[in-house]
Amino acid sequence: MSGIEIKQVSKRFGDVTALDHVNICFQKNKIYGLLGRNGAGKSTLLNVITNRIFADEGEVLVDGEPSVENDRVLRKIYLMSEQSYYPPGMKVKEAFQWSAEFYPDFDKGYAEKTASLFQLPTKKKIHDLSTGYQSIFKICIAMAVNTPYVLFDEPVLGLDANHRQLFYKLLIEKYSDSPSTIVISTHLIEEVANVIEQIIIIKNGRIIRDETTEELLSKGYTVSGNAALVDRYTAGRKLLGEDTLGGLKSAYLLGSVKKEEVPAGLEVSKLDLQKLFIQMTND
Repeated sequence: MSGIEIKQVSKRFGDVTALDHVNICFQKNKIYGLLGRNGAGKSTLLNVITNRIFADEGEVLVDGEPSVENDRVLRKIYLMSEQSYYPPGMKVKEAFQWSAEFYPDFDKGYAEKTASLFQLPTKKKIHDLSTGYQSIFKICIAMAVNTPYVLFDEPVLGLDANHRQLFYKLLIEKYSDSPSTIVISTHLIEEVANVIEQIIIIKNGRIIRDETTEELLSKGYTVSGNAALVDRYTAGRKLLGEDTLGGLKSAYLLGSVKKEEVPAGLEVSKLDLQKLFIQMTND
């Protein structure tokens, strides 16, 4: 089977279970959102996939082959993470040159073009870059490696709003021109909602949702208005959570809604991805 298959993968750090019998598949040529709160297991999962750490149980298959200590398979995957594996004294432009040595399909011209769009100073040493520009440097590499699988772990760390928007724009353009499997692990849910096709939500090391964005968003809605009216309407329905401000209340529900059943005075709206995520991952 093509894609990255994670089968019954568990990972513990002392008394903490970071991954608990995880089963998911990242299929070919799809953009995934790997969503979870801090400490949910997102980074651990990506590090297990790329052999930066090893699972205690289970296995990872890439295009049907085990990934453990399999260099040929691992060359198909690139992980952009908080940690940089380039010598800190190396200049950005030198890092681009070396990347071409390790990744045969690395497009140095594209990396330089992306750096220019972000106004990344390529003559600077990597360790002299600000936090935001270190993220931009790693984005330029990840966007240019041209591996079949590209994993982004919190890619927009330290980026301002304009640079975040530019990243998402370039990502969609690149994907449209040359599809690949892209996994974006992030806690900035609202920003990626219009980019990702498939949502995987991880909570306490377990996968609690694996659905298309459209499917997931169709399962929830919001009812707002007078608190007493909202309470009467939500009685007996599947309530995810609620917010109250004075005498007004917004309730977040799972299920479908028939507008004719909603009492006058209440407003019904779609449940956005960030609200849905927050309610689903509340303890």
